[in-house]
Amino acid sequence: MYIIPVLDLKDGCVVHAKQGQREQYAPVRSPLCQSADLEKVMAAYLNLHPFTTFYIADLNAIAGRGDHQTLLNQLLSKFPSLEFWIDSGFQSTPSLYYQHDNYVPVLGSESYTNANCSTLLTFQQKYILSLDFAATLNLGAEQIFVSPILWPERIIIMSLPRVGSDQGPDVEKLQQFTQRYPEHVFIAAGGIRNSEDIAALSKIGITTALLASALHAGTIGAQDLQQIAS
Repeated sequence: MYIIPVLDLKDGCVVHAKQGQREQYAPVRSPLCQSADLEKVMAAYLNLHPFTTFYIADLNAIAGRGDHQTLLNQLLSKFPSLEFWIDSGFQSTPSLYYQHDNYVPVLGSESYTNANCSTLLTFQQKYILSLDFAATLNLGAEQIFVSPILWPERIIIMSLPRVGSDQGPDVEKLQQFTQRYPEHVFIAAGGIRNSEDIAALSKIGITTALLASALHAGTIGAQDLQQIAS
């Protein structure tokens, strides 16, 4: 299993995401890192395990309330050997951070409507799609969910109600996607608590997972990560 740490950015600092309630997200304070500074949280992650890829959600950009472009450009320049998957909300062209070879755009369904989702085609599949789910709803353009022609190879199944919760991953939903669309690589996001959850995901063919809360809480620690990666 390939583990990708998550950094949720809001108002200049890393926040603790919980069940998609973004207005209530507070700066991170955890056993892993007592600071919410982006580079300090990065350092804490790298001290825990030699991760090579990071996922970043620019929550201000996603909400249309400013962005972290300056901060993220600095980060991309400082860590050229690391890859960063960045969700910056709606994009119509692949221009954001394009000057950095270590940047991969993440385009979330929640940021698109049926009227503009065809703009995904301008990315020529050089992006990662995030299919975003609420408890009972698909978030964003329904057309994206029913049009695999728009999909790139890699797709995040983002179960927002499970993010930062103790519910476990949505194994059933992930299995539905892996069975129906075996030509795609599906990535688990939301609710992963421990190594047992990782094992359950591996059994259904998931090979990549996004993690934050379990790393900060220590329920998936350095030794676990070594075993998971082996």
